[in-house]
Amino acid sequence: MSDSIVKKNFIKYINGIIAYNRVSHAYLIEVDNYDTDMDYVLMFIKMILLNMSYEEVINSKNKIVNLIDTGNYPDVTCISTDASVIKKSFLINLKKDFNNKSLFNNNKVYIIKQAEKLNDSAANTILKFLEEPEDNIIAFLLTDNRYHVLDTIISRCQLLSLKDNDYVNDSTADSSTIDLMEMVFEPRNFFINYNSFIKESFSEKELLKNSLIYIENIILNYISSDDSNDLFTDFYNLLKRYSIDKCINCISIIEDELPKLSFNVNYKLWLDSFFSRLIGG
Repeated sequence: MSDSIVKKNFIKYINGIIAYNRVSHAYLIEVDNYDTDMDYVLMFIKMILLNMSYEEVINSKNKIVNLIDTGNYPDVTCISTDASVIKKSFLINLKKDFNNKSLFNNNKVYIIKQAEKLNDSAANTILKFLEEPEDNIIAFLLTDNRYHVLDTIISRCQLLSLKDNDYVNDSTADSSTIDLMEMVFEPRNFFINYNSFIKESFSEKELLKNSLIYIENIILNYISSDDSNDLFTDFYNLLKRYSIDKCINCISIIEDELPKLSFNVNYKLWLDSFFSRLIGG
């Protein structure tokens, strides 16, 4: 596997997900190359199914590892097409298959390549899976451009990235993102700086949403890694002020509240509620 910065940090991030039992029901993963980056997606799936770290899976002789590598694991289904759209019938058949019990008494996983090909009809079929997730079903939606995926899908998934060419832009967050992280940990500062926050830094909720996802990734990276990362020095220096329990609690609140942001018409009311909850812990 590649040893690029984004790949290394992706591994650290998914290690943290396993270590702190933060597995989500749905992931949207942005990739550079479907063939090469699929290795990282499958590694993440193995880690979830085996409840092992990246390093443990690498050295594991468990038969699940071999079955996944050879494409013979019955509880991992991959949907892809050479057509211009993913047909609704693919999703209907998937839902039928997933009504059956896992042969390994474990999670069942489905992968949808080129998630941007989900048209409105197909997306509506899959949204029930995403809106009312079952405990034992996990979705991996892959795309090479997150901005081409329907907003209704994005809002129901945790966003991860394997795109090397976007990483530099993502990792050079401006001072407003650092200020936002400080407010997450010291939420009373939000109400002190309310006007400047609303009018200057985060006047658009989509910008806030992306920044919070970014901050969540940084926090999880921080608590799952023993070494420093020069890309995130300012963030890490801030996080060192707080306990790991505080970090995990902030992640939990962000994860719980972010989906509400996409469907809340009144942005300011959502902000008040979000930061009030942070104050209450």
